[in-house]
Amino acid sequence: MPISKSILEQVKQLIPPLNGTLHKGQSGRVGVLGGALDYTGAPFFAAISAQRVGVDLSHVICSPTAAGAIKSYSPDLIVHPILREEVPPDNLRPEITALLSRLHVLVIGPGLGREPYMQAFARLALDVAKEQGMFLVLDADGLYMAGQQLDLVKGYRRAVLTPNVVEFKRLSEQAGIDPKTPEKERASSVSRVLGGVTILQKGATDIIASNTEGASSREAHAASKIPQSDRETNEVVVVDTPGGMKRCGGQGDILSGSVGAMLAWAKCYEDGAFGDKSIPISRMPLLAAIGASMVTRTASRRAFEREGRGVVTQDMLKDVGPAFAEVFGGDVQGGKL
Repeated sequence: MPISKSILEQVKQLIPPLNGTLHKGQSGRVGVLGGALDYTGAPFFAAISAQRVGVDLSHVICSPTAAGAIKSYSPDLIVHPILREEVPPDNLRPEITALLSRLHVLVIGPGLGREPYMQAFARLALDVAKEQGMFLVLDADGLYMAGQQLDLVKGYRRAVLTPNVVEFKRLSEQAGIDPKTPEKERASSVSRVLGGVTILQKGATDIIASNTEGASSREAHAASKIPQSDRETNEVVVVDTPGGMKRCGGQGDILSGSVGAMLAWAKCYEDGAFGDKSIPISRMPLLAAIGASMVTRTASRRAFEREGRGVVTQDMLKDVGPAFAEVFGGDVQGGKL
């Protein structure tokens, strides 16, 4: 179904007020795990986009080979070059646990790569994040990791997966989805197989699905303590907000960072920093994905209108804030944007 006025109003409820009532950190602390020797732009784009959306702090957890470049892109990011190839993952668990305890959401995948040691650290971080009940975003090689072992995310309804066309085809095959399934039903089918994990299928229009029909009680409940009344859901939302006419590499990183920002706000909302707690936890990933999709597509359109065929992801960053204001209005929750 398209985005209704009621859905948009629910997304707005997850946006922190700008009225002086919140202190630093109560508008979101985002972590991005990724960044190896060959990939430094992707984690930067994801982390800085989260800040452009409006979170207070963005951390990048990466390998030492990527840290110098990422630090040079922006002093606003907090960079942790702790993913060292020579360190066994279990040795790093205490440090990862302590770091993630300071964050609201973890984005896994931008610039992660497929080197065995980076994939092992990603699996460790995913495990720790689930233990702590964090919201999660999986993109790029984070999706590759999950596809190799679906049980890593199955039933964890605090997660959002953001596959592009190629990644979604692979994920559908790994989930055993019948290739004859109608195209608009596939995201919902993948979500159902994964026990209700929210799927943001990127494309000409973005299809966002959350489906736990037929999922076992254990899978639907998972670590997120979802009330019984929220366990059986089936919802598909199509985001057709106009985007730019060129899909440049890196736009997906802006989307994953934006989803991370909205989920960080969801965690702050859940913790009582603001809002009335009327939105069920199980619905927050769907709402976060919808809001982030709308903002990213609007930023893409604005950048393309200005730069044309030569638009690159760097051009989009300056449009994230104005795109947010365009989508949600200039006054949200009692404070000027």
